[in-house]
Amino acid sequence: MKKKVKIDSYNKKILATLHLEGDLTNIELADKVSLSPSACFQRVKALKEAGYFRTFHADVNLEQICEHVLAYVEFTLRDNSAPSSRRFVSAIQDIPEFMDCMQLSGDVDYMSLSCFPNIKKLNEICTELSDRPELSIKNIKTRIVLERSKWFLGYPLGSLKWLDDNAQESESA
Repeated sequence: MKKKVKIDSYNKKILATLHLEGDLTNIELADKVSLSPSACFQRVKALKEAGYFRTFHADVNLEQICEHVLAYVEFTLRDNSAPSSRRFVSAIQDIPEFMDCMQLSGDVDYMSLSCFPNIKKLNEICTELSDRPELSIKNIKTRIVLERSKWFLGYPLGSLKWLDDNAQESESA
């Protein structure tokens, strides 16, 4: 079981800073959050061990390095039972070109942002999924991304209510 870490003002600064600048050295981070390098290192280590960071990665410029097709793929299932949904999600997990997958409300059950080498490969994978009766796929719609006007550059942590703020408000009431 992961040890819980209190999210105080320093830990909020660390999370918000590393969320957008994951390549900072410990000394650079310590300077930005006004801590000693030793204290900063210990806090980052504790936050990692507590599971507050899922992963660190670099956002590469695909246009500069490779040919690709970005597409949103919408899936509507015939059967929305829990076992059917688990089978579908498991199948999507095994295909790295589906970079994320979100269950939605409304007339579409799941949507995935995908990145394929070309449209032919995108269509092949969608056909393979559709041909698997155990996945209960009723309909697949692909929406090719023509241009990205805005890139995901991190969550708006500054405008979100931190979970620990609720606990602190309850304790002071």
